[in-house]
Amino acid sequence: MYETDASLCLRLALGVLLLGSVIAVVLRIKDDYEDFLSLGPGGTPSTLTGYLKIKVLSLFVLRDPYEPPVNQDESESPTGHLASLPKRPHTRPLTKGIAPQRQITQCATSANYAKLAAALEDMAESSGNQFEIGTSCFEKHGTGIFSTSIPDKRTCKGEICHAHPSDGSLHLTLHPADVKVVLKAGWGERHPLARGGFFQRFVPHGFLMIYAPQTEEEIQIILQIVAAAARFVCGSKQCNESGTCGMSSQKQLFSKLSDAECPASPGNVSQDPLKVSC
Repeated sequence: MYETDASLCLRLALGVLLLGSVIAVVLRIKDDYEDFLSLGPGGTPSTLTGYLKIKVLSLFVLRDPYEPPVNQDESESPTGHLASLPKRPHTRPLTKGIAPQRQITQCATSANYAKLAAALEDMAESSGNQFEIGTSCFEKHGTGIFSTSIPDKRTCKGEICHAHPSDGSLHLTLHPADVKVVLKAGWGERHPLARGGFFQRFVPHGFLMIYAPQTEEEIQIILQIVAAAARFVCGSKQCNESGTCGMSSQKQLFSKLSDAECPASPGNVSQDPLKVSC
C-alpha cells in the first residue's frame, strides 16, 4: 500500500513537472513570436510560417556582426570607396531580428528622418536617371534607391539601399573594405545572414545595417556611406568624372536637407514610408 502511494505521488510530481515545463516552453515561444511580430513588416511575412523560417535561419547567423568580412571575390579590387570615417559618438544601439532586422534603441527623430529622406530622394532625382526610387526589393516594404542600369555588383534588382520607417536605420551593400571602415568607426553592423556563399540568396556578402542618425552631422556621414554603396553596386564605370555617380555633391545635398521642412509631430509626416517617424 505504501509503495503504491509513493509510486502515485512520484507520477503526479513528474506529471506536474512535465506540465510546468510544457507551459513554460509554450509561453517562451509565444513571447518570442510576439517579439518577432513587434519588429514590423520586412522581407519575411509576419506569419507563423515566416517566424518558423526565421528560427531555422537563426541557426546560421554570424557569430560576430562586428567582424569585417573576407573578400570572397578574387576579381574584386582590394580598394573600396571610403578612405575613412569619423568615429560615431555613441555606444552601439540595441538591434534585433534577422528579417526584419531592426534598431531598438537610439531611433531617429521625425525631424532627422525627414531630412535624411529628403537627401535620399534628392540623390535619386539628381542622378541623371542613373537611380530611381521604388519599393525595397529586400524588405518588400519601405522605400529604396535602385540602379536603373545593370548593376556591376548585383543585389536584389539593383537595390542600393533602403530605409526603415520604424527606426530610421538603413540597409545597404558595400565593398568589403568599406564594410571594415564602417564597422571600425561604429556606424553600423553586418546583417546576421551576410555570410556569403549559399546565403547570398538572402542578402549580399557586404550587406549591413547603418544605424539611425541622431544629428544633422550624422546624416551627412550616412550620405557618404550611401554614396559608397552606390559606387559599389553600380560599378565605377557608372560614375561621372567628378566621382559622384551622378549625385549632387555632399555639400549640395546637405544644404538641401538642412533647408528641408521638418514635421512638428509624427502626425504631420508624409505617407511616404521614408518620412514616417521612428
